[in-house]
Amino acid sequence: MTQTQSEARSRTFSWSDPAVNAAHVGQSGGLDMLRAMIAGELPPPPVMQLLDVGRLEADWGMVVVEMLPQEFHYNPLGSVHGGVLSTLLDTATGCAVHTTLPPGVGYTSLDLNVKFLRPVTTGSGMLRCEGTVVQRGSRTALAEATLTDAAGRLVAHATSTCLIFDLPT
Repeated sequence: MTQTQSEARSRTFSWSDPAVNAAHVGQSGGLDMLRAMIAGELPPPPVMQLLDVGRLEADWGMVVVEMLPQEFHYNPLGSVHGGVLSTLLDTATGCAVHTTLPPGVGYTSLDLNVKFLRPVTTGSGMLRCEGTVVQRGSRTALAEATLTDAAGRLVAHATSTCLIFDLPT
């Protein structure tokens, strides 16, 4: 099946140089860095622009990320691709861990375990992804995230283990 011109859709987006944020990593605590992004003092990471992620909230050990599902998030089945949902869940778990880090300390995800519970479409309304730190040690942290639709129904759940490390000086 060939798509006609009238069926074609397009999307244009822009992003800031990711080196701007990278230069700030480790200079302040993780919560301060996320709050600077929320306040517009630092640009959002390019992936947030790519997926058109909306609001971000952050407090110590927790974050909330919101996104309105759109057609460009779809897979061939006519629902939001699991990779897009996984990216939201990974963002929420990782950023929750990031909020607990002091200056000079970084993290990386070791794993992400996702359970998809129901399909997500443009009719699902605003998605809300809440990430929280379950346990934080000196070298690893366990975080979880719940993803709910506009009706408050759980659509996906994830857990993630993050490795915590000192940044090079």
